Amino acid sequence: MPQGKVESVPDDGLTTRQRRRQQVLAVHTGPGKGKSTAAFGMALRAWSAGWPIVVFQFVKSPKWKVGEETALRALGEVPGGAPVTWHKMGEGWSWIQRPGTERDHAAEAAQGWEQIKKDLAAEAYRFYVLDEFTYPIKWGWVDIDDVVSTLLARGGNQHVVITGRDAHPALLEAADLVTEMTKIKHPMDAGRKGQQGIEW
Repeated sequence: MPQGKVESVPDDGLTTRQRRRQQVLAVHTGPGKGKSTAAFGMALRAWSAGWPIVVFQFVKSPKWKVGEETALRALGEVPGGAPVTWHKMGEGWSWIQRPGTERDHAAEAAQGWEQIKKDLAAEAYRFYVLDEFTYPIKWGWVDIDDVVSTLLARGGNQHVVITGRDAHPALLEAADLVTEMTKIKHPMDAGRKGQQGIEW
């Protein structure tokens, strides 16, 4: 594997070892396929490093059987391995019980964000995937200023990756790593449907 070369070394007094242990806020955005897939790939690396992982999936349908969820949940059960916690908004957040009531996705997204804030404050996990979180921000369900200030103030060594199209400019500015997925060509352009093992 080629050794990464930095473009410049900041005059911050940190050692190379200290710089290797700084927390990272990553954003995967853009119209192309692969934003969540890349985030879950990072989660696999985090699991391999022994870091407790949590996934908050905001927009995807609860009916979707996402392959990464199955795989990461199974890894979370491996004796001696890192734990994995998965919250899927479409199923209702696990800590919110509303039997027999109509779903309010905006309220659930706001409550999901409140739980993320609590987890960050408690340093409950080492790696957070906030999947499709750009949409609750875009739709005004979650306040962007609160998101940015909370993420920038998080303590410990907590890494966060956020996925979704149309990431807010303030989120991009706050992030350490931003990747934009651009679509060059997609099977759906030719009328083909998504398939198991490729899309889920």
